[in-house]
Order: sequence, then C-alpha cells, then structure tokens
Amino acid sequence: MPKEMLTVVDRPLIQYAVDEAREAGIEHFVFVTGRNKGVIEDHFDRQFELEATLESRGKTQALEALRQDLPSAGRTSFTRQQEPLGLGHAVWCARDIVGDNPFALLLPDMLFKGQPGVLRQMMDAYEETGGNVIAVEEVPDSEVSAYGVVARGEGPDAGFRVTGMVEKPRREAAPSNLIISGRYILQPEIFALLADQPRGAGGEIQLTDAMQTLMSRQPFTGVKYRGRSFDCGAKIGFLTANVVYALDRDDIRPGFLKELAKLEIGGALAAAAE
Repeated sequence: MPKEMLTVVDRPLIQYAVDEAREAGIEHFVFVTGRNKGVIEDHFDRQFELEATLESRGKTQALEALRQDLPSAGRTSFTRQQEPLGLGHAVWCARDIVGDNPFALLLPDMLFKGQPGVLRQMMDAYEETGGNVIAVEEVPDSEVSAYGVVARGEGPDAGFRVTGMVEKPRREAAPSNLIISGRYILQPEIFALLADQPRGAGGEIQLTDAMQTLMSRQPFTGVKYRGRSFDCGAKIGFLTANVVYALDRDDIRPGFLKELAKLEIGGALAAAAE
C-alpha cells in the first residue's frame, strides 16, 4: 500500500493534497509515482461499476461526492520516478510535463490543516512577491537538526524574505527554528539545476541543495502558515491526524467522543505519566 493512499478518516492522503491544490487554484495535477503505486492513478479514474451501483441504490449524495473528488478529464498527468534518488530527482522527473512554468509542489504524506489551506496562503504571498515560496513552521530548538531550516529576513509571517537555508544543521548552528515544510512554489529554472545537481545526503539528489543555488539568482519568500501539520509518514503523526480530523466531522464527532470516553483515555494517560 503506497503511503499516499493511507486514509485519514475516510479519504486517502493524496486526495487531501489534491483538494488543497484545487482550493489554491491549481488546474493541472502531475503525479510522480513509482513501482507498485498504480493504485494512485486508479484512484483518480472513473469507477463505472461503483457509480452504477450507487446510482441504482439511490445513493445520490455519495455519488456526487465521488465525482467531485475527481479532477476533470485531461487535468491529470502521471510520470514515474524509476530510481529512489530523493525528492530533487522526483521533481526533475516532472520537467517535461511542467515545462517552462512555475509550479506548486506538495508532499502528500505531510497533511496540513488550515483555513484557508496552506497552499492558498502561499499563493496569496506569491501574488505579492513572485519568485519562489516555501511554507515554514516553528519547532523546538532541540529538533532543528532533523530538518531543513531557513534564515529569516524582513517581512511578516505571511510573507518574509528568506536569506538562507541549511539542511539538518547542528542546533547551535541553526539560523532559526523555522523548518521547511512539505509545500513549495518554485520557478522552472530549478529543473536545470536539478539536472546537474550532485548527490547529497544519503546519496540522493536533494531539492534543498538546488534551492540554495537558485536563491543566489531568484528571491525566496517564506510563509509561516496558519494551521497545523501532521507527518503521516510517522505513526504518531498519522494517528493524531485521524483523531483531529474525526473530531472535526459533525457526522463522526459525537459517536467518536463516546467511544473515546469508554476507553477512559484520560485516566490511562494520567497513569502512564505517573
């Protein structure tokens, strides 16, 4: 099962990413996949048997919801990353489809809950500044060594100048505690840099390394987004996302709270803390 197809409540992660992109005004969706991920392509195809079953049973609401999830015909493209050479290589694999156009990059295992969506917030900044835009969030100083970290220049949280970035710095060497999250708006010049990018950490082609080079030629804007992220590639993040999204659903929240109460979670947590 590709991690992009793991469900949070009742929707796969990849669908949340597409919904966020659609809210931000994205019109064409390019999926970079790999071996054993054909189910992603199938997810965004018409399911005639299911549609016919729902229609025959009069489940019009479910049928309409199913159809709304699908991008319209001709709005999706799929390409393969045939070697696991990192995020930078995955982006480079989409070069011929994206062409000479700015593009948004969303990592679907990072789920963001914000109002409006994080990419919409970034688009608001992009419309003001142009260039490249990256979403950032604050973490404790003790955690900066696990992430790419930006140096903050002038400007408000909704759009400030990024003056530098470093991948997984030592705590004492980190320029801030603002880490790069899984949302980007990038200019097409990044593709030429990725084509010649030497392999970095882990023997992979690192997107951060190419962005550092591009920063010497083009501006980068950071958006400290309003909302919360869930790293659904990690067990705790995935489980937490399911709880938060379930409690946010009017049709699920009452029954879910009753089940949680039966588990006496409060008492169990207190006992564990002791």
